[in-house]
Amino acid sequence: MAAPPLLLDPAELAPVPVMRFTVAEYESLIRSGALPEEPRHELLEGWITPKRCGGPAHAVAIALATPLLIHVLESVWRVSVKSAITTADSQPEPDLAVARGQARDFLERHPGPKEVPLVIEVADSSLPRDRGLKARVYARAGIPNYWIVNLVDRVVEVHSDPTDQATYAHIEAVGPDGAIRLAIDGVEISPIPVRDLLP
Repeated sequence: MAAPPLLLDPAELAPVPVMRFTVAEYESLIRSGALPEEPRHELLEGWITPKRCGGPAHAVAIALATPLLIHVLESVWRVSVKSAITTADSQPEPDLAVARGQARDFLERHPGPKEVPLVIEVADSSLPRDRGLKARVYARAGIPNYWIVNLVDRVVEVHSDPTDQATYAHIEAVGPDGAIRLAIDGVEISPIPVRDLLP
């Protein structure tokens, strides 16, 4: 498989030549042990990038959202924490992802966009990256729902309806007194109070 099209100028990223990778090449590097386990990495638009570490509030937000999503989604969907999903040119590790099926369905591969109706990133210092690069990666893959639990402004930014231009057609910021409505495969899920997602 050819490397994905160049979307960023390498000179903007590093003062020396850099190399882009396909998903297959990235997975081969992981299997071979060429990439260390720490610090953690993810593949975004062909670039191997370090995962940003969140502070205590970041960890608390993930801990709050996980059982809440498991409860409202019942047994049809699986909620994963900091696990990879695979797209055409990326292998991001969202803070939370909802995937169709059970854990053992993914022993040989990571879930792909058609199996992932929702990804969630918890953002503090990573907010510009989550609004920009991560939103573009998820929209290009066609993931229908992308939420940013924005700890800076204490809102959840709800992105929906990905477009052909790697953007989301609808973006709404929902504050602590609001609730998020979510439909998966045409089935409406119980509204999720934003207050319950914020530390």
